[in-house]
Amino acid sequence: MIRSIEWNVMHAVEFSKGDYTALLIPGVGANLVRLANVRLGIEILRTPKPEEVENFKIRPHVYGLPLLLPPNRIAGARFEFEGREYRFPVTIPTEGAFHHGVIKSQPFMVSKAIETDDEVLIEARFYSNAANDVIFRDFPHEFKCKMIFRLSNRGLEHSVVFFNRSDRDMPIGVGYHTPLNVPFMPGGTGDDYRLTLSAGEQWLLTEKYLPGEQRIALSGAFEHLADQQGIIPTGHGAISAAFTLKPIEIDGKEYRGAIIRNIVNGHRVFYRVDDRARYWTLWNNGGEVPWICPEPMSWATNAPNMRNLPDSLTGFSFIPPAGKWSMTSWLHAE
Repeated sequence: MIRSIEWNVMHAVEFSKGDYTALLIPGVGANLVRLANVRLGIEILRTPKPEEVENFKIRPHVYGLPLLLPPNRIAGARFEFEGREYRFPVTIPTEGAFHHGVIKSQPFMVSKAIETDDEVLIEARFYSNAANDVIFRDFPHEFKCKMIFRLSNRGLEHSVVFFNRSDRDMPIGVGYHTPLNVPFMPGGTGDDYRLTLSAGEQWLLTEKYLPGEQRIALSGAFEHLADQQGIIPTGHGAISAAFTLKPIEIDGKEYRGAIIRNIVNGHRVFYRVDDRARYWTLWNNGGEVPWICPEPMSWATNAPNMRNLPDSLTGFSFIPPAGKWSMTSWLHAE
């Protein structure tokens, strides 16, 4: 099923297949604001309530599946690459930093909507160029961004593809500021849930929440983050931490991603990522909210300003002229 609907005075695309239903807002960063397994009664993503819609328009990165380009913070709201200076608006005045990217609020257009016996495919596109100046003025590269959502009875497969249409190498760092519901089904409390993350080392942050020089083994509050025991994600203090990504073993198989488990009934939400994702930020907005953000990122926070370190360490990357770059993740519940 695919339907074009009005949702809180915004155009939306509602689509379903098998046990799953989803809701996409093309005009606000092609943000998938709802993903649910209706058979199990599991609401995977944080969906704006009617009274939160205006906040969603201002802060789309705390709802749904928001795309960040670049992810997290850029210190000083600027960086240099190949002799060019990139400047962004300061969005955190106390830190003098820019954060959460240039694309999360931009209008995409739906370019494909196809249903087969096995899946629903929705594709949305955004074009940046000198005539579409919102991004181009701060990030002067002509590019196409394509978001592809495939919904089946196995859950959601979500891909983003960037095409560099400029004549210069284009820096590329992508992340998702994904708030997963805790609790994700009726009944119980946040204490009934545990989060496991495919984390390697913790990358200690400065007072401005930028990666410092030290990376340490998981310890203290994060000692069990990467094992079957996991950690309680909400209600027990603030979490704002950075980690390298290291595959773990889940159900006898290698796994890259996050898992939220209800320890009372055994239901789980899986958020799996491909090998483009190499870092995590983990954030719970002070800890007293019913959600947790495991944020997969292709480069480390502030990577363009850490060129004194090897790109293999920070994840800094670029797309050559006429090149393309993609990143895929998967979400499902059981």
